[in-house]
Amino acid sequence: MVTKTSKSSRTTAKPESSAKGPAQHILAVGLDALTRAQQESGKVLEGFVKEGLSIQRKTQAVAEERLGEATSRVASMANELTSRATGQWDKLEGIFEERVARALNKLGVPSAKDVEALIARIDELNRHVARLSAAPAAPKAVKPAKSVNAAVAKPAAKRPSRRKTAE
Repeated sequence: MVTKTSKSSRTTAKPESSAKGPAQHILAVGLDALTRAQQESGKVLEGFVKEGLSIQRKTQAVAEERLGEATSRVASMANELTSRATGQWDKLEGIFEERVARALNKLGVPSAKDVEALIARIDELNRHVARLSAAPAAPKAVKPAKSVNAAVAKPAAKRPSRRKTAE
């Protein structure tokens, strides 16, 4: 505290004992505030950490949702491109096959349809031959005697005689 003294001596402060009180009081209040701030800062920091984790979870959920949407869009685009490419490839393949078939036809090479038709015909003939082979052999009818004699007689008639006749 400051005390007044005579005008001549002017105001003088008491030696440190009078200034110690308020300074110590200010210092004590400051230290108390600092201690409370440190205690509260831990709580505030914990609050910030909890809030940060909450924000992180929300952000991660939104990011995963967006990633899922982007993935589905990319997959649908890829499927669309694949179907387009397949369609174009099929067209190109058809054109190529048609041109090759025409060129082979001009060279006289049978087409696949011609070969299939021949295979079907061969199979049919094989079945027919198998039926004929599997049928029991019926005894052949004996030809009339005329035909037997005629058959024997013809070769004899055709042969010139080798004997020389004495003349």
